[in-house]
Amino acid sequence: MAYFFTSESVSEGHPDKVADQISDALIDHFLAYDASSKVACETLVTTGQVVLAGEVKSKAYLDVQSIAREVITRIGYTKSEYMFEANSCGVLSAIHEQSPDINQGVERSNPEDQGAGDQGMMFGYATNESDTYMPMPLMLAHLLLQELAELRREGKEIGYLRPDSKSQVTMEYSDDHKPLRIDTIVISTQHDDFIKPENDSKEAQKKADDAILAKIAADIVNILIPRVKAKLDSRLHFLFDTEITYHINPTGKFVIGGPHGDTGLTGRKIIVDTYGGWGAHGGGAFSGKDPSKVDRSAAYATRHIAKNIVAAGLCDRALVQVSYAIGVAEPVGVYVDTYGTAKVNMSDGEIARVIKGMSEFDLRPYFIEQRFNLRSPIYLESAAYGHMGRKCETVTKVFNKGKEGDQGEKSVTVKLFPWEELNAVAAVKQAFGI
Repeated sequence: MAYFFTSESVSEGHPDKVADQISDALIDHFLAYDASSKVACETLVTTGQVVLAGEVKSKAYLDVQSIAREVITRIGYTKSEYMFEANSCGVLSAIHEQSPDINQGVERSNPEDQGAGDQGMMFGYATNESDTYMPMPLMLAHLLLQELAELRREGKEIGYLRPDSKSQVTMEYSDDHKPLRIDTIVISTQHDDFIKPENDSKEAQKKADDAILAKIAADIVNILIPRVKAKLDSRLHFLFDTEITYHINPTGKFVIGGPHGDTGLTGRKIIVDTYGGWGAHGGGAFSGKDPSKVDRSAAYATRHIAKNIVAAGLCDRALVQVSYAIGVAEPVGVYVDTYGTAKVNMSDGEIARVIKGMSEFDLRPYFIEQRFNLRSPIYLESAAYGHMGRKCETVTKVFNKGKEGDQGEKSVTVKLFPWEELNAVAAVKQAFGI
């Protein structure tokens, strides 16, 4: 019997994602000016206020207020009526030096012996149900909001959108875990109060509100959905049938939003950041952490393993877990679950042992950092619309809000989302005789 699975996403203007992006912009700036920086920084955003806190060990000096304001401007909080505006909000920094007790557990005289920045377990997941090897509901939930943000920035077809929004996609699956159709799409988007009531009566206000909601619903179905379909391979268009249930701003008007409507904190959207509820999660957030924190780097490494073994045809789906003890380089455990879809005559435990022994998948923290060049400033782009399933591409980024010694503006060419590369498929096929 078919079953249903739901995943959600939130936009770059969601308060928690505003916080994530500010934290990762700080990470990028620290790494751009001092690649050896050790950083753990948290951000809180609320009405008219940004609070930065955390621990840093770095030779770089940053204008953290300017960095925060630049991120907020780029997201789109640039109007005073939002009650959270880039140039007028207060920015308080409580960032201080990292504890030497933590640092001594990470750094070693031999860099290859670098210990894990904390204990814990991290998971990677991949499935062949989409070209990105991501679960379809989450991929579509992200794409809906990315396209909605494009419409907002263009300001042509839909001119009333504000930055804060959420999406949710419920997918119907067959018994053999193949996507059949989209059952339900939920979108809540912040908007201007663009239709005014004729007078002060409750009836007039309700009439205006109903007109606003009808216009938004029509624009989502008639403008956004076709644009999303156009971004997808034509093979996936069958998912959008005429029986989809739409819930557009189901609670009513959504004028008050963003950090004014809801306080935002770094690290509160860990399922949006990963696999939308599929697989498993170790509990650690990503944003605001330099790559010595295995919460982040090892989650990327396990995604790389899962994606490459699925792409190699070893299995249809895979969950990969790695776990660490703080200050110890070697993982204490590696686990693989292929959900009974393995194409080789091996148990999941035997598959895990082979993977653990492959140099392409060395899970010691130093080698993860080296393999993906994680000490380059590549993190701001990951802080909205998911860390996994994104396009790996090389870009040049310019940093001008910090300095190291006499160095001011820096231009850095980096590879974004390197853990998404399918560069170990041949090695997997050789190791498993595929």
